[in-house]
Amino acid sequence: MEKKDTLILAIESSCDETAAAVVKNGREVLSNVISSQIALHTLYGGVVPEIASRKHIEKINYVIQEALDEAGVTLQELDAIGVTYGPGLVGALLVGVAEAKAISYAANLPLVGVHHIEGHISANYIENPDLEPPFICLVVSGGHTHLVVVNDYGKYEIIGRTRDDAAGEAFDKVARAIGLGYPGGPKIDKLSKEGNPDAIRFPRAKVEDNEYDFSFSGVKSAVLNHLNGCRMKGEPIVEADIAASFQKAVCDVLVAHAIQAVKNYKIPKLALAGGVASNSTLRQAMKEACEKENIAFYYPSPVLCTDNAAMIGSAAYYEYIGGSRSGLDLNAVPNLRLGER
Repeated sequence: MEKKDTLILAIESSCDETAAAVVKNGREVLSNVISSQIALHTLYGGVVPEIASRKHIEKINYVIQEALDEAGVTLQELDAIGVTYGPGLVGALLVGVAEAKAISYAANLPLVGVHHIEGHISANYIENPDLEPPFICLVVSGGHTHLVVVNDYGKYEIIGRTRDDAAGEAFDKVARAIGLGYPGGPKIDKLSKEGNPDAIRFPRAKVEDNEYDFSFSGVKSAVLNHLNGCRMKGEPIVEADIAASFQKAVCDVLVAHAIQAVKNYKIPKLALAGGVASNSTLRQAMKEACEKENIAFYYPSPVLCTDNAAMIGSAAYYEYIGGSRSGLDLNAVPNLRLGER
């Protein structure tokens, strides 16, 4: 008897993207619809939580219907609903969680709560059919910088995390200081291509008690000090050089820690995940380091690096077949830690 395909409708609303997707067997994306709010939040120089929540409410039904239509699937054909329930902005998360619970109840479908970071890690399964645990994953986004040992599907060990600013957060703050605006990551990536990454030597922080932990507030402060110094002395501010030098400082630390983890844990597979994983300098530096050390390197396309529902569908599939189910009392958990249920 032929094994039945497992179809999951996934919902993601943890920050400023309203997204829905239909994913088959954890790795095949039948639809992936994203309604971004970037243009709206650019007016304010960053994400405004209350506005994000209201926009999610406006868009979510349309986005879900479009995902179902694009996949050619009805609610009756689905096996489960997967939804991000943390971490993220509490109001934004609540919109997705409430929607998922309503559909789960109305269509009598199992509900699977998904950790947002687990979703980012699972994005790698979609485009790399040969990737299976165990592997090391570097998760770099606006809110998170984690170094994770993926022991098995749904089984994670965080070995390194940021002590202060996340890498993406540092990018946004430096972009704002230079005058590039929001969102900072892509703008610094673009501008740095015109600059000299060795023009200014910004610090690479080491955390004494854990070789895998990160700290980016120092490099961010060094950029601000450099800008202030230039202004006080009347020296020219070369924005492209500052962007390139800052980006190199951050990427050097990310690459060094990830490669060290791969060597120490003797798992010759490294994956990138999260919004900053689409940074071209980081990808290139990591690729070169992995080639040199004979490490298999995996990363998702840019569309699967930013927040999307396809990655949530992939994570939900592995949670679902592993027996994980959420009740209708599922709530948003804004500070949810990876590995918690």
